[in-house]
Amino acid sequence: MVQDKQQGLNNIASSIVDDNICPDLAKGATQLVFGSGNPDADLVFVGEAPGKNEDLQGKPFVGASGKLLDEMLDSISLSRDYVYITNIVKYRPPNNRDPLPAEKQAFLPYLQAQIEVIHPKIVIPLGRHSMNCFLPDLQIGKVHGQAHRIFWPITADSGEEKGINITVLPLYHPAMALYNRSMRSVLFDDFKHILKVLLEV
Repeated sequence: MVQDKQQGLNNIASSIVDDNICPDLAKGATQLVFGSGNPDADLVFVGEAPGKNEDLQGKPFVGASGKLLDEMLDSISLSRDYVYITNIVKYRPPNNRDPLPAEKQAFLPYLQAQIEVIHPKIVIPLGRHSMNCFLPDLQIGKVHGQAHRIFWPITADSGEEKGINITVLPLYHPAMALYNRSMRSVLFDDFKHILKVLLEV
């Protein structure tokens, strides 16, 4: 089962390269940063796009934000071995700029495919840009740390509209706590909700 899921994820990663998604981004990046962690995870964390460290190492959340994410996971007795971590956009945008809407849209089907394969109990978008892919009409300042059960529409290769039911628990991006120390306690408090929601879904 886990091997099948890992193979499914490998196939999606290959498809991004084969489909030549966002060639300008790919050209400026060192490598594809697809995702890492447990392919059978109950929790999937979704960031926005890789930064410099992620681009060099080929793994999401390995810089300062990643260290804080590890700390927060540890605070609820979890580790990266238990979860899966990815980004919407899989190539580093130049100079760490925000991904363009068209870039996020181009990668969205591959994120949807990842989540379909892993089939987690909870998807945890980190930051407002990531949250907007799941809860476009909400503001993260009002809904962070709150679980939402949604039907997430997915367009199949055939053009047919389908979708999956998922629980989404948006959190602030760890970078928020790096820029604003007062946000640290907010993030750690929100993280405590993860285990509670996990028991409920």
